[in-house]
Amino acid sequence: MHAIRRAVPEDLPAMTEIYNEAILTTTATFDTQPRSVSERAEWFRAHDDRHPILVATVEGKVVGWSSLSRWSEREAYDVTAETSFYVKREYRGRGIGRELKEQTIEEARRIGYHSLIARVAEGSDESLNINQRLGFVHRGTLKEVGKKFGRLLDVHVLQKMLD
Repeated sequence: MHAIRRAVPEDLPAMTEIYNEAILTTTATFDTQPRSVSERAEWFRAHDDRHPILVATVEGKVVGWSSLSRWSEREAYDVTAETSFYVKREYRGRGIGRELKEQTIEEARRIGYHSLIARVAEGSDESLNINQRLGFVHRGTLKEVGKKFGRLLDVHVLQKMLD
């Protein structure tokens, strides 16, 4: 069994480990170099009550996380947030990513967002499937906008309207 709760600063080392695993082995992020806990602490502090971070735990151990982040610094975009989620490799395929995404959507509704955005890179098929199963609609594909693992990659932009 797993549980989902709000992230606390003590979760940051485990969250950073999960993120670094994604950097080194997936196209889920276009970061290409592992990040330090102190670098990720700055990112963590940028998330407030309107931009929460959730963690999934198994037997008290953080095995995944999700977040709502600012879509743009411009105020008119404050009705929209970008969603992200990552799950430690050995815990994938157990429904944790889907549940993190569901809880993130519920948090967004509670906060009062109108629209959610997900950017999914080519090669992240499971992420694309989870987003689409949860009502995110494909709005377009940005062709060859990033290069990772020696390949130019497309990014799919998906959106979910909340009201």
